[in-house]
Amino acid sequence: MAWRRLTDVQWARLKEHLPAHPPSPRGGRPRADDRKCFGDILWILWTGAPWSELPRRYGSPTTCWRRLRTWEEDGTLLTMWRAFLADLNDREKLRWDECFADGSFAPAKKGVPKSGR
Repeated sequence: MAWRRLTDVQWARLKEHLPAHPPSPRGGRPRADDRKCFGDILWILWTGAPWSELPRRYGSPTTCWRRLRTWEEDGTLLTMWRAFLADLNDREKLRWDECFADGSFAPAKKGVPKSGR
């Protein structure tokens, strides 16, 4: 499946969950566009590429990584995810009877005992 950018409708639904950032009274460089950053984050997630491989036409990898980190730390990402799930649920696009949780495995701290011949 080919990569697709966010549509205007999708962005309108997500945008309302982002915190407002008024311009700085001290001036300086304008803030990078949230929509562009979110689209770039999705591209990284879609492709599985490292941040350093984000094509320049998409924007600065560092800016997008910082925006992702900020949204994760302040709870914005979780809010957006919950809103996305709620929207899918309201439109009956989720099948909760087929959901599952992924687990993680912890390595043995001292390793495995040596096996015999």
